[in-house]
Amino acid sequence: MSLSGSRSRLAAISKELSVRWHETRHSWKDQKAVEFQQRFLDDLLARVDKTVTVIEKLDQLLAKVRSDCE
Repeated sequence: MSLSGSRSRLAAISKELSVRWHETRHSWKDQKAVEFQQRFLDDLLARVDKTVTVIEKLDQLLAKVRSDCE
């Protein structure tokens, strides 16, 4: 799988997780849900966003390297 494909897949999976979490929050409304979100999901989703950005930049850099080598 290419970097672009991996980036897209990671972004899609992250979005799906976020959607499912919002669905779950409709029925899980106690303090433990808040703690779970703060402890795990907020940081995870932020890191995934940063990772997707880095993968995109890396993909651009690799495309430039390939182009320069031709």
